Amino acid sequence: MKRALMDNWALFLGMMGLMVANGLLVTLLSIRGAELGFSALVIAIMQTCYPLGALVGTITVPRLIEKVGHIRVFSALASMVSVASIVHLLTTDPVSWSAMRFLAGMCFPGLYVVTESWLNAKTENRIRAQVLSVYFIIQTLGPALGTAMVGLPDPTGNMLFGVTSVLMSVAIVPLLLSGNRAPDYSAPERMTVRRLFAVSPMAVLGIFIMAIGVSAWFIALPLYALSKGFSAAAASGALVVAMITAGVVQYPVGWISDHTDRRYVVIGLSVISALAALWMAVDTSAARTVIGFAVIAGATLPIYSILAAHANDQLKPGQVVAASGTMAFLQQFGQVFGIFLGPNLIALAGGRGLQLLLIGIGIGVALIGLARRVQSQAPKDTGEVVATGIIGMAQPGLLQAEVLAGEDGDEGSPEVEG
Repeated sequence: MKRALMDNWALFLGMMGLMVANGLLVTLLSIRGAELGFSALVIAIMQTCYPLGALVGTITVPRLIEKVGHIRVFSALASMVSVASIVHLLTTDPVSWSAMRFLAGMCFPGLYVVTESWLNAKTENRIRAQVLSVYFIIQTLGPALGTAMVGLPDPTGNMLFGVTSVLMSVAIVPLLLSGNRAPDYSAPERMTVRRLFAVSPMAVLGIFIMAIGVSAWFIALPLYALSKGFSAAAASGALVVAMITAGVVQYPVGWISDHTDRRYVVIGLSVISALAALWMAVDTSAARTVIGFAVIAGATLPIYSILAAHANDQLKPGQVVAASGTMAFLQQFGQVFGIFLGPNLIALAGGRGLQLLLIGIGIGVALIGLARRVQSQAPKDTGEVVATGIIGMAQPGLLQAEVLAGEDGDEGSPEVEG
């Protein structure tokens, strides 16, 4: 394990810089946009451009890596997201900001694909799960640290955009100077949504619907907090608390789902999130903001990992990698709707619009889980839940898929279980 960490230190350090920068930028844009007088609709459209770009990036970047290699692609994409952050600093109009969010959305998926495929190729099977845990810690701490930085003093209003660009530019340096040779890469085959639906309707529907809810509160939380009178630092702090809570609960929740029918866990978490949103809707006071969203985050974010594991339990080993790409696509597609809806619902229904959306999503996913539990039995042989990043991962589960699939896999027809 020590040797694996030494071999991949440059990639880990570079990814930490990128995750911090991404967490800082996504929160900074919402808060700064509100300060500039952008309406909730304009902020929603701007932020929605990120997952739209990511949908393009997940398709095009893997082929690009095949042609020119990991290091060139990583360097080029990191440079482009650095340019995007600089443009945010130089302009204050929503059109250019939206264009840069689309550009960043195209680039970050490639950075994740490069990182995960590099780690997968360079890591032995016996320690792959341990290396993945280090990667997950970076995915959790990086965005949380970046979001917390929004509260730093910024007298000119431009410093934090500059910090974002610096972090993204510096992230390239360790990889370029490490001397570590990049592995060979071939883009994984994709499984159609229809085929995955035949394997696990619950995974397809649950991932898409829950992605709407998670992205809605993730983008809307700082704006919601600002509407309750929070300062910019306090608003970003509320999001940090939610992200840390979600990261902490992933492992124990995953352990529970490994020892019972995963659908029960999904149902329970969905009900908890709905109840927390109901609690916030009954009393919309600012005092409930931090606790309410922390509970919602802890309940909703682990669901992706559990649903992915539930689908993988029913797949042949050779199908797992392809299915992970399809689940990543469903997550990004759901985020398009959630990011657009979240900010626009804050002021509706007497300040209860966002809560009503989260109540509906929690109840909806719980009902899907209950219906599938009634219709089918749980798979006899199950794998393990592997935690994934907080939000915005373009290819979550690629490395997880390899952990579950192992070196040998065979293709075959999926068996419908749930």
